[in-house]
Amino acid sequence: MTAIHQEDFIQSIQDALQFISYYHPLDFIQAVGKAWEKEQSPAAKDALAQILTNSRMCAEGHRPICQDTGVVVVFLKIGMDVRWRSELSVEEMVNEAVHRAYTDQDNTLRASMVSPPYGRRKNTGDNTPAIIHTRIVSGNQVEVAVAAKGGGSENKARFAVLNPSDSLVDWIVDTVPTLGAGWCPPGILGIGIGGTAEKAMILAKEALLAPVDIQEVRERGAENYLEELRLDIFDRVNALGIGAQGLGGLTTVVDVKILDYPTHAASLPVALIPNCAAARHIEFTLDGSGPAEFTPPRLEEWPAATWKASPDAIHVDLDNITPEMAAGWKPGDRLLLSGKILTGRDAAHKRIQEILEKGRPLPDGVDFHNRFIYYVGPVDPVEGEVVGPAGPTTATRLDKFTDLMLGELGLLGMIGKAERGPEAIASIKKHRGVYLMAVGGAAYLVSQAIRKSRVLAFEDLGMEAIYEFEVENMPVLVAVDSTGESVHQSGPAEWRINISDIGRMQ
Repeated sequence: MTAIHQEDFIQSIQDALQFISYYHPLDFIQAVGKAWEKEQSPAAKDALAQILTNSRMCAEGHRPICQDTGVVVVFLKIGMDVRWRSELSVEEMVNEAVHRAYTDQDNTLRASMVSPPYGRRKNTGDNTPAIIHTRIVSGNQVEVAVAAKGGGSENKARFAVLNPSDSLVDWIVDTVPTLGAGWCPPGILGIGIGGTAEKAMILAKEALLAPVDIQEVRERGAENYLEELRLDIFDRVNALGIGAQGLGGLTTVVDVKILDYPTHAASLPVALIPNCAAARHIEFTLDGSGPAEFTPPRLEEWPAATWKASPDAIHVDLDNITPEMAAGWKPGDRLLLSGKILTGRDAAHKRIQEILEKGRPLPDGVDFHNRFIYYVGPVDPVEGEVVGPAGPTTATRLDKFTDLMLGELGLLGMIGKAERGPEAIASIKKHRGVYLMAVGGAAYLVSQAIRKSRVLAFEDLGMEAIYEFEVENMPVLVAVDSTGESVHQSGPAEWRINISDIGRMQ
């Protein structure tokens, strides 16, 4: 009978979480590299180059791939012949590992978990608790799969109970465009089929742990109905032309993974969960011989992409910007921003709104007139850093505050990731503002442009506080111009046609 010791179990999960924070799974990042090689859309190719460059920088510097270091999800298969040498429960051990990993002073990870989930939503401070799925199986080992799931992709999870005669593939192909770009494509689609509502969702999440092998399946041919489904969905989703970061391009997904389970004759439950460009997971087995050990991938195995600023990029002095200057930018223009910007996410915007509704002034130093706000929740810095990885959060969540910020507070523009909805675009057009997009999945690369950082207000909100950043040559793209034209609408529409034309020529 195998004895698993408390400290071995905790140390293994702690080390795994640190490992996946800065090392992409090699199969995934190589698949993104192949997508970069064949990409024909200039905007998408630039975004992919940033993601690949960021990945290598993180592997070298041991800093997080993305500022959103994720909800910790742990799948456990515990052998029936295992004995625990522990004073803590399995759940307590997992959460102790999360606490240690996310408060590691050498590579601090961002705490994102809030409790209670509705109402006060106070940050737990160490990213606990984890989401734990446990199965008791035969054997004398403990199999562990650890993932860190970002909020942007998790928010795009979808579920439906179809009629048994409905087309599952059609539902997926119809659903993916409604997700927008907040899940930071290119990524992987995890699909769960069957069981019940909760079983389908767990299957979809667990499916994302499987190796990237869609090209191998294509080369040898599908061997079962799930592989046929995977190839069909893969081709039809990529034909949508959504592309990297939703900018339009050849690759929206690098793989489609499916798990299924028997279901009721009257039901067809289907779950869809995308993984983002910061795919983070690792699997290991404990057999009582000590903690797990993780072998770093060799840097020579990384794709050879290196991002460089476009020679036609427009240099922008944010400290002397005027609405007239910003009005000259067009969708797709690449900018390099220098000067001071403010930051703010959901909690900060909500608090600003509440302050104004009460007729009170904003905190000293918080003046948005003719300035830009960056939707970001940065990782805390470690020794020698101005700020930790600081990539953009999904801008769509802030749409309902856009009119307040552009109108009442005189904001000139916003920086985030993904598309803006109709409400925000109408406000941008009305107030002649602009929306700029930074690349999701390039957080460490973006942070290198931040020269100074200080908290201006709402320090109690932690990573959601209002910061002032001083940036130098921060790379962004004009996503919505002052007339309301959106690259997230025009780009995919153009590339759907291009992909169709390419298919006809082959």
